[in-house]
Amino acid sequence: MRIAAMYSFNKGKEEVTSRYAHLLPEINAAIKAVDASQHKTKQSKEKTMQGQMLFSPVSINNAFKVELGKSGWAPVKVYCDYPTTYYLDDYEVRANLKGAFREMDFVKEKLGIEVQFGKYSFMVYNVCAKMTIFRNLGHIDCGIEIVPVKTFALEMSSGVSYFEQFVWDLENRGVADIDIPVLILGIDA
Repeated sequence: MRIAAMYSFNKGKEEVTSRYAHLLPEINAAIKAVDASQHKTKQSKEKTMQGQMLFSPVSINNAFKVELGKSGWAPVKVYCDYPTTYYLDDYEVRANLKGAFREMDFVKEKLGIEVQFGKYSFMVYNVCAKMTIFRNLGHIDCGIEIVPVKTFALEMSSGVSYFEQFVWDLENRGVADIDIPVLILGIDA
């Protein structure tokens, strides 16, 4: 695969390149090492693409785990202790809230990476919520979000978001005081 596009959210490119320039070759090498042709393994069941072979997001994510893992990138899992003090007095809790967690795909030296081949809401959540939470908890201070460009997403199941849509959303949302610097990388097969 290759990097096809870059977007600097809240000075993400500047922060990542100044603080983590030594880690960028590892990220670039991992992206290049993932052979997209090996991951066109999902047979579509959708009416508009019946029987067509598509790229498998699960398979591609697993390939990134292998490649980034070789350089010491690892997930960080944070267990959540959900509060129950906000329930009304007459409400009976019927669900077990134990075992919930949030996870960042990869972290190394306080640089977090999320690889996202899902719906656009997950991309926005990663950058505008999850990365802020992981920064507040002391695990990261900058982030990288790796997403497909539109031409790549067109060869996946319908509903997969893409770089161009994500950038439009972020530009029209604007930057909030709590947002962290994130470099958005658009990749293609």
